[in-house]
Formats: sequence, C-alpha cells, structure tokens
Amino acid sequence: MATLHSQCCENPPTLDPVYGKGHVVDDLGGLKTYITGSPESKLAILLISDAFGFEAPLLRNLADKVAASGFYVVVPDFFHGDPLTPEILEIETSRDQWISKHKMEQGFEEAKPVIETLKKKGVSAIGAAGFCWGGKVVVMLAKYDYINAAVSLHPGPLTHDDIRDVKQPIAILGAEIDQWSPPEVVKEFAEILSLKPEVDSQVKIFPGVVHGWAVRYDVNDKTAVEKAEEAQKDMLDWLVKYVK
Repeated sequence: MATLHSQCCENPPTLDPVYGKGHVVDDLGGLKTYITGSPESKLAILLISDAFGFEAPLLRNLADKVAASGFYVVVPDFFHGDPLTPEILEIETSRDQWISKHKMEQGFEEAKPVIETLKKKGVSAIGAAGFCWGGKVVVMLAKYDYINAAVSLHPGPLTHDDIRDVKQPIAILGAEIDQWSPPEVVKEFAEILSLKPEVDSQVKIFPGVVHGWAVRYDVNDKTAVEKAEEAQKDMLDWLVKYVK
C-alpha cells in the first residue's frame, strides 16, 4: 500500500477481540483467525478486512451473517496483531511505517496458505470478499484459481490491469462518494469486464454513500445501516451464486 486516503481512515471501529458468535484460533494457514459457521460445511468464505483488522465488531457481525447461510467463514489477522489505530493515524511517521509494513501484496501471499489449509480440511469451494485494503487482495486472488468467486467492496487502489487479469466471477461494489475508488474509475472497471464474457461480473455504485460504508457505518443511523445491509446482501447473493 503506497498510501492511505483520508477516507480509508474515517470512522475507525473500536476493536473487540472477543466479539462474535464464532471463536479465534491461533493458527489457520499461519494466521490468527476468527472462525464462524459449521466446520462441517464444504463451502468456505474468506473475508479480508480493511486496515482496521479482523477484530472490528461490524466485520465479525457480517461474518456471522454469512455463516448463517451455510458457509464456513474465516477472517484472518493479516496484520499480525498490528491493525491501523487512531493513535497510529495521529503521527505521520507512524502511519507511513504501518503502510510500508502491511502491503497488499503480502496479504495476497499470506492468503494462499489459508486457502490451502481450508482445501486440506475438505472444503470444495471458496469465495472471498474484501474491503478497501482487503478489496485489492481479493482481486489479486481472483486472477488465479485460488478462489471460485470474489467480491470487492469499496476497494483500494485497483488498476485497469488488475481487472483485465481477473479470471473468476467478480462483483465490485463502489461508493458514489469515494476519492480512493471514484465512480468514474469503477465505471471503467465495468467497461473492461464487459469485454470479458468468459468472466461473469457485476459492478454497482451505491448512491449517497462514502468509502467504507459497508463495514464502518453508524449503527444508530438507520439510513446508514440500510445502505450497508444492501451492500452486504449483494455480497452474499454473489457468493451464494458461485460458491457451491
């Protein structure tokens, strides 16, 4: 990650290591991981967080919702106990150090042994959904056969080449008010995908929402909750369609 846009850092969650219906294991493919859903399921979903990490309560709440649809859901700690925090954000040098330490390319590499571990456990199909930082990692995975489907929500710095190389069914859910993944760029992604009939795709721009709306919303704001739930439903519908 070469930089972080200010929108990536807004509405930071209060992290909670014990939140959720699932549990945390110390090692799944080398990473500490929140796990929820039936371990007997042959269908798994990998959720990849934004910069605030795998202890964000709204992300774990979403993982529990996805698990309720019959999936075995894993949310690894790709930041190794070092998520972005308001304290880090306050100091430019600390922020720059965090960025250089946690590159999306590293997330891509560390996701592969997680996926391999799931397959060794008997999982037959895997979907992946990611947010901001994780949204880029998911697209990188979708360039190969590691997963069966991908959803990228308010993604990080995707390029045209990233999208051209996608091989798996992919949904890109963007925000109307997003300076990191602006609507005009997301529309260009849609045009590129339209030229790839062999890859099923869905690109949707949500009106009136900002970057991060799907997992960093105000639970006391009815409209914000409704918009987040709409995006989450679209995400789940896509995964249900292709991870089977």
